[in-house]
Amino acid sequence: MKLFDVYSLLPVEPVSASGSRITDAEGNEYLDLYGGHAVISVGHSHPRYKEAIREQLDRIGFYSNSVQNKLQEELASKLGDYSGYPDYSLFLCNSGAEANENALKLASFVTGKKKVIAMKKAFHGRTSGAVAATDNPKIVAPFNAGHDITFVPMNDLAAFDQALTPEIAAVIIEGIQGVAGIFEPDTAYLQHLDKRCRENGTLLILDEVQSGYGRTGKFFAHQYSGIRPQLITVAKGMGNGFPIGGVLIAPELKPWSGMLGTTFGGNHLACAAGIAVLDIIKDEHLQENALQVGSVLIGELSNCLSASIRGKGLMIGFDTPEKFPDLRKNLISRHRIFTGEAKPNVIRLLPSLALSMTDAEYFIEVLKTEIR
Repeated sequence: MKLFDVYSLLPVEPVSASGSRITDAEGNEYLDLYGGHAVISVGHSHPRYKEAIREQLDRIGFYSNSVQNKLQEELASKLGDYSGYPDYSLFLCNSGAEANENALKLASFVTGKKKVIAMKKAFHGRTSGAVAATDNPKIVAPFNAGHDITFVPMNDLAAFDQALTPEIAAVIIEGIQGVAGIFEPDTAYLQHLDKRCRENGTLLILDEVQSGYGRTGKFFAHQYSGIRPQLITVAKGMGNGFPIGGVLIAPELKPWSGMLGTTFGGNHLACAAGIAVLDIIKDEHLQENALQVGSVLIGELSNCLSASIRGKGLMIGFDTPEKFPDLRKNLISRHRIFTGEAKPNVIRLLPSLALSMTDAEYFIEVLKTEIR
């Protein structure tokens, strides 16, 4: 049997990693400024993270959600405290797509409606509802296209107000659009969405799958705007590579038995990973480090590039200068630096929140060398 060939693969096979460094099968070392799509939040192979999973595996690795699991309660309590949402509830699942799927489903249950507003250029995942709310027709199969989604341009107040009818169950928006190329919703726009959704009986879903978990310098990107959405979705950096996702749910939204469910979500190993990640972020002040190092990166990029530099903290995007169409490829092949991309010509930086200032400055020097 062969693999189903759906991925465009880099010609690199990582076999080990530590901190912000990856070693390939040939013994070459790379600086990782992408973290596998913003997943590596506390650094590769963090010793506290490894120990937490190892110790949990020695006790019990898995049982379904048909039994009590105190680790889920500990994770929910710490996530509430660290994020500033102690009064919210947590539903645990396995991925960002599942988190968004469940948030959309929950909004539909609560409101009794099915229509959704999403943003143009949005990406929310590849499950049925999440991919329907993703503005990329190429990956939306006819089976998924039956969902009633209206796309509006982000930061266009008039277009949003026109689309917001009494039939809308939910509005879903990313804290910062990642796959689109790192684009932020304006503070005034998020505040307007929050106000109008509450007036309309519509639930606001903040997709913080990529932009959350301290990456922007606040725990969630939307916290820069001062709003408190009813539903917040998380994944990626939540488990530092262990599959885990979740939905933070406002206290006025009440559950009933069987409303949502999952076999693997919130299993013992996933919770052990999630607890370790939160403890490391707090104890090692990684949220503050992300803001500090990210601010230096953004400033230095602005000084050496004439292109648009976008983002907050360690969620950064910039347009590749037209003179250097192979910049990302050269960073990998010549300098062994992993970065991400967004179509058609954006480089994305989504490193570990523990990225050192030394590594950030090294990247800037390499970048200057490439564009001289």
